Amino acid sequence: MYKTITLIAFIVVTASSIGQNINTNMEKSKMDTAKTESQWKKELTEEEYKVMRQCGTEPAFTGKYYNHKEKGEYLCAACGYKLFSSSTKYDSGSGWPSFYKPLVVDNIEEKVDKTYGMVRTEIVCSNCGSHLGHVFNDGPNPTGLRYCVNSVSLDFKAASDSIINRK
Repeated sequence: MYKTITLIAFIVVTASSIGQNINTNMEKSKMDTAKTESQWKKELTEEEYKVMRQCGTEPAFTGKYYNHKEKGEYLCAACGYKLFSSSTKYDSGSGWPSFYKPLVVDNIEEKVDKTYGMVRTEIVCSNCGSHLGHVFNDGPNPTGLRYCVNSVSLDFKAASDSIINRK
């Protein structure tokens, strides 16, 4: 009986401890991207900083991914969060990489943007808060959305580098 109670206590304590470690690690990954602007300035190029931290825009038809056709995943250039799949990328004619839906919906946050006398929907990485671009309601089916993204805000991982998964 004593051994059974001891074993049960051990299992409960171990399970509790494992749960705490899992939660701590999840929180830590989010906290690791909570950087000061001075840290971001040191880590990003001048153009990356201007676009991702100051909500700038790269000139149309100049980004490395606007006409990119390779199969794989597009990641946040600042933190590596998965954002879009090449399977949802299309040529919008806008000069920026365009996608009709995110790879993982929760990895992109939407904010109201009232700059330049317009009302638009800004999209940012939900992990690190980096500006990605904007989403518009003029995209193709099945969503009718156009996620218009700055190439400088993206990194690319080719499908041949790993199996594409959803999170």
